[in-house]
Amino acid sequence: MEKLTLKIKISVLWIFMAVAMSAHGVLSFMEPGEMAVGSGMLFFMSLFWWVPLVMAFLSITLKDVANRWANMILGIVFTALNLFHLIEHFAEPSVHQILIIGSTVTVTALIFWYALKWPKQKV
Repeated sequence: MEKLTLKIKISVLWIFMAVAMSAHGVLSFMEPGEMAVGSGMLFFMSLFWWVPLVMAFLSITLKDVANRWANMILGIVFTALNLFHLIEHFAEPSVHQILIIGSTVTVTALIFWYALKWPKQKV
């Protein structure tokens, strides 16, 4: 039961990440002076929605070892990317964007932490 609860927690955190990135995208386009976005950037942005949604599903369905490693690796990758993005926004701060991006840093760090603290297999 403990592993199922952990899987659900991680899955919900990935869904939170996808929703936060959706809000970030919408709010970015509402800000004055937003520049036009090319197809390459749109593809990159779509990965920030797609990967968390896929990981939400995989966090429930993968076997324990694969689940732990996938969440640790992608958790740390997304934490680093979001942290870089947060630092980038401090140049021209907008409170709502810092709140959303800061929450994604926290959420992905929690995903990594939960995966790192995955219960040991009983032999």
